[in-house]
Amino acid sequence: MNKSPATTKTPRPRVATPHEVQHVPSQQRATVTTAGVAAAGSAPPDALDDAASLLASGHCIGSAHAKWLLLEYGDYECPSCREAEPLVRHLLDKFGSRMKFVFRHYPLEQHPHAELAAEAAEAAAAQDKFWPMHRWLLAHGHGLLPEDLARAAAQVGLNMHRYSAAMAEHAGRARVQEHRRSGQEIGLRGSPTFFLNGRLIDVSFGLEHLESAVRASLGDD
Repeated sequence: MNKSPATTKTPRPRVATPHEVQHVPSQQRATVTTAGVAAAGSAPPDALDDAASLLASGHCIGSAHAKWLLLEYGDYECPSCREAEPLVRHLLDKFGSRMKFVFRHYPLEQHPHAELAAEAAEAAAAQDKFWPMHRWLLAHGHGLLPEDLARAAAQVGLNMHRYSAAMAEHAGRARVQEHRRSGQEIGLRGSPTFFLNGRLIDVSFGLEHLESAVRASLGDD
């Protein structure tokens, strides 16, 4: 897992209240841990206050009526996020009728091209091509220079005049920064970070913990 520099004030960790998890049946809650997710001396919350608002402002795929929500904060230049992408797609293929997936941007400071790549994804979203661009960026995270992003835009079928205008105006920057700010406010220190129905899944010791938590929660273990 890639971690951002510990330069911001460390929030106090807390536990979820009954209200925060009331929509998750007790028999379906996965047992997860927060150990090792954040930088030393800090920890993100083990549940989100308002997953509904994150769903509304993030990019969502999967069944609109699904009761389970897998949320990822990710960075297109992050090797761990690239490694997670095939697993996320596998989980969607298997549980897509019962689970929706939301992606939110969390470009890390040590990745100089991540924020511009996220803006390119937002330019694609404006043309209803977020997910093809998202997958291209994760597959080519080693090459995210402006010319690489323009090539990606052409390959996924964007109107290049609209794309170029959006990138020149940084039309997607506000949304990218809002996503990152929300992650900082809940104490995230690295990417990828996953939540299942608002509860943190610790993948700092291996992505197999993500699959295990999803399978346990959805009753397929």
